[in-house]
Amino acid sequence: MDTAAAPTATDRSQTAPVAVVTGASRGLGLELARALARDGWQLVITARNTAELAAAEAELAAVTKVAAPAGSVVDDDHRERLAEAAAALGGASLLVNNASTLTGYDLDGAPLPALADFPLPGLLETFEVNVLGPIALTQLLLPQLRVRRGAVLNVSSDAAVEAYPGWGGYGASKAALDHASAVLAAEEPAIAVWAVDPGDMRTRMHQEAFPGEDISDRPLPATVVPALLGLLRDRPAAGRYRAADLAAVAPAAVDLPAAGTRPATAAPTAAGE
Repeated sequence: MDTAAAPTATDRSQTAPVAVVTGASRGLGLELARALARDGWQLVITARNTAELAAAEAELAAVTKVAAPAGSVVDDDHRERLAEAAAALGGASLLVNNASTLTGYDLDGAPLPALADFPLPGLLETFEVNVLGPIALTQLLLPQLRVRRGAVLNVSSDAAVEAYPGWGGYGASKAALDHASAVLAAEEPAIAVWAVDPGDMRTRMHQEAFPGEDISDRPLPATVVPALLGLLRDRPAAGRYRAADLAAVAPAAVDLPAAGTRPATAAPTAAGE
């Protein structure tokens, strides 16, 4: 008779991979965290809204082991806490840079600003959150990712490759993130680096970009998650992808940061917290 004890939750957590997901309190970040938890990943999740993050942590902790430090990816000490939390769980195999900002300040119902009128402090914050923060967090987690031949998934936007009025700050920051992804992929061949345009989604950020408009026709973020999980499963070449292409039978990457094709809808993509 086999007398070996069944593995405990602690035993499983010691072998389960670890994912770090920013902007994980709502929207695409939360939906991806839910899917990863169901697939057996341990999670380090973060967001700026403490209450929303606590709710996400409570939900996910029923499924997997979760660490959830609240804070901004722009904060040096906070990024250190995220790296330490990942190491404590066994070391990161995946980093998802999803947290982002449209303008670096609260629009409060106002339209997105034209570049001629973009407040420079907000533009600086946009680049710090959307570019500097992800690069800095990647730097901290690279030692863990290299050991595990892990992956970095940077959430991009079609605004990175298309010229939409009002989207200059956000789009330029995502274009910079795309290019940084391409360079990182060339410099770190042992890890997979993907930039992904998720397409239009029905999220709070997207609603903020279109105040007063009905965005109920946009797909929910959960519909994008299978395409992202496909990246982890199939591990295609590093590159820039559209989620719509990843949903196809044979997705193909495009060279970063080359312009991609316009998605079916005319509105630019807004992802993140």
